[in-house]
Amino acid sequence: QVQLVESGGGLAQAGGSLKLSCKGVRAITSFFNPTTIGWYRQAPGSEREQVATITGDFIANYAESVKDRFTISRNNSRKTAYLQVNSLKPENASAYYCALVPRDGQTFWGQGTQVTVSS
Repeated sequence: QVQLVESGGGLAQAGGSLKLSCKGVRAITSFFNPTTIGWYRQAPGSEREQVATITGDFIANYAESVKDRFTISRNNSRKTAYLQVNSLKPENASAYYCALVPRDGQTFWGQGTQVTVSS
């Protein structure tokens, strides 16, 4: 069973930066490498929303609200994806989740990492 483990969340000041990581544990290379990885966030009382995705071909897409401030990347040799979050705003505070999103079959989710932004 594939597991995703996020890390890198924490407390940052408004305007600051964090780098979130998402490591695929027990994910075989032939599955991890071509599969789209997504970062999502969910604040209390809100629905989970997509923040950014990166395909197996390294094509990235972003939500309009985070374009030019967040950068998604992946290192397949390490089976790890990243989300660099810059110029943090208080409204960016949320639990951030990564997911392996295959075209067919089950989506695998991580347990989430909390980002807190102080103003």
